[in-house]
Amino acid sequence: MDPPIDGSRLELLWGHLHMRPAPAGQHQTAAVNLLFIVKQALRAADRSDLFVANAVNVRISTAWRTALIPDVVVLTRKPVGVSFDAEELVLAVEIWSPGNRRVERETKMAAYAAAGVPFLWTIDQGDELRGWSLVAYRLAEGRYVEENTIQAYKPATITASPVSIKLDLNELD
Repeated sequence: MDPPIDGSRLELLWGHLHMRPAPAGQHQTAAVNLLFIVKQALRAADRSDLFVANAVNVRISTAWRTALIPDVVVLTRKPVGVSFDAEELVLAVEIWSPGNRRVERETKMAAYAAAGVPFLWTIDQGDELRGWSLVAYRLAEGRYVEENTIQAYKPATITASPVSIKLDLNELD
C-alpha cells in the first residue's frame, strides 16, 4: 500500500492494519538524534558493512502477516528503497509514544523476535514523574533477554547492539 499522505504510520500487526498519527516532534527529534549517535558508533568501530536508517518499512514473514515501521534500524545493506526484509535488520529501535498500549508493545516485540532480529531497543519517553528510559535486548533462543537498562540521568554503554554504544538519553532531546 502507498503510505498515508498525511504522514500517519500504517503498520500491519498479525494481519490487522493499525494506523497512527505521525509521531510528535519530541519523538522524531529523539529518533534522528539516536540515528546519528548509532551511525557515529558504527563508524568508530569501522563497521562499514552496517547502515543506519529511520522509519523504514520492515516486512516480517511469520505465521501472521506483519509489517512494522521501527523508529531506527541498523541494516546489513544500504537503505535503498522503502521496504526491507527482517533478515536485513541487525537492530530495531522502537520509541514508545504515550499512546502505545501494552499489547501493541508486546506484539511488536514478539514479531521482531519471531523474525530473528538480533537486537531490539525500546525507549520509553516517560512522563512528568519519570524520565526517559531505554531497555536493550539481545535475542536468545527465540526470545528477547534484557541486557541493558539506562535512565535519562545516567549515561551508559549499551552492549546489546552490533557494536558497544555509549549513550546518554539526555542527548536524544
